Amino acid sequence: LVIDAPIQSVWDALADWEKQGDWMLATKVWVTSTIKDGVGTKISAFTGIKSIGILDTMEVTSWVPPFVCDVLHTGRVIKGEGKFELHEIDSSHTRFDWSEEVIAPRPLFLLISPGLYIGVRISLGRFARSFR
Repeated sequence: LVIDAPIQSVWDALADWEKQGDWMLATKVWVTSTIKDGVGTKISAFTGIKSIGILDTMEVTSWVPPFVCDVLHTGRVIKGEGKFELHEIDSSHTRFDWSEEVIAPRPLFLLISPGLYIGVRISLGRFARSFR
């Protein structure tokens, strides 16, 4: 995703964990550790409607501002690794790469994957528009 904003602005928005719910569809995010950024930060994200959804717990394992943040998914249902990676195109454009390697029960993955794909696409569009 190419975002019309400087790399530091994009990083600051991504690293504001509790505001990620402003652009992530049907998701509430909160920090569960005493540290708020950097390696060791623990985050929870609930995606769903009311009490029906999935809780995703994570811990930051790599932190290289304003370029890379890696997380380890530590939940009972969702496990794996995620990465936010930013690349400066020029002083006012940033490429945002978001990758996930999620280990989840196959039936659950097959059930949620179409909605997950659509939700991520909508969320990324909302994130990019937040810089306009």
